[in-house]
Amino acid sequence: MYYKNPLTIKEIGDPFVLKDIDGKYYCYATSASDGFKVWISKDLVNWELFGYCFKADEDFWGYQDFWAPEVVFYNDKYYMFYTARWKKNDSLRIGVAISDKPYGPFKDMFNGPMFDFGFAAIDAHVFFDDDGRKFMYFSRDCSENIVEGRHESHLYGVELNDDLVSFKGDIVLLTKPEQDWELKSGPEWRWNEGPFMLKRNGIYYLMYSANFYASRDYSVGYATSKSPLGPFKKYEKNPVLFSNKDEISGPGHHSITNSPDNKEMFIVYHTHTYPDNPSSNRQVCIDRIGFDDSGNIIVYGPTNTLQPYPSGVEI
Repeated sequence: MYYKNPLTIKEIGDPFVLKDIDGKYYCYATSASDGFKVWISKDLVNWELFGYCFKADEDFWGYQDFWAPEVVFYNDKYYMFYTARWKKNDSLRIGVAISDKPYGPFKDMFNGPMFDFGFAAIDAHVFFDDDGRKFMYFSRDCSENIVEGRHESHLYGVELNDDLVSFKGDIVLLTKPEQDWELKSGPEWRWNEGPFMLKRNGIYYLMYSANFYASRDYSVGYATSKSPLGPFKKYEKNPVLFSNKDEISGPGHHSITNSPDNKEMFIVYHTHTYPDNPSSNRQVCIDRIGFDDSGNIIVYGPTNTLQPYPSGVEI
């Protein structure tokens, strides 16, 4: 059997897929003005909308810009890390909600941001290292981060305590937009955002997106380190996922999951629904991802042609 991008999940952004212990896939995304919706699949290709998994009420600490939810399973609970705009100061912050089920309902743990360093923070990603340590990566948003007259988004990392919601140590600056491919959205705005961490053979691969999300130039690159908090060196042949055809625009803000039999890795990302008119209207795509003999990441996409179903799918 074959599938073809884009998939059926439309009018979203920033897709994150959790492969749960029940064998099902749960896709969370920027998908509503007052919370987050979730889609469910058995094969990573065919998705069914479940509905809201998290919905803010009038008393909630955030009031708009519900972005980039990611969910992890930890100590028999599901933790959702997300972005929202704080009513207190109209600035973007990261929150955390908890649920007994992957489809919710998720309840905010603090009725306020998870942390506040006095600057806008978005796109939280939690990584479990194989030695038991836990880390969070996030983007210091360009809306309030002005460097030499430019608005820039930078990636930060920090170790987490075992409660998963408090920090162990200080935050560390990891990357800034500096490679040529990251500077295509003009001289005044630059982005490193949407972090996602992989580890292979003792090497940490910090993947991220760069350029303006509503532009054709939105793409994915990565940096490597021997430590989860750096220093990181960007891959000289970035980007590894980019608009390679006229009919594909702005692939980015991704997550990575495994096929049903865990023999293949897939990158889950969004592209613009209308390539000739890039905007916040985006759709979900998936493609295979792997490594070459030198340990460099290879993305077998973006594609819009027929591709074999993920391995292990029951036909």
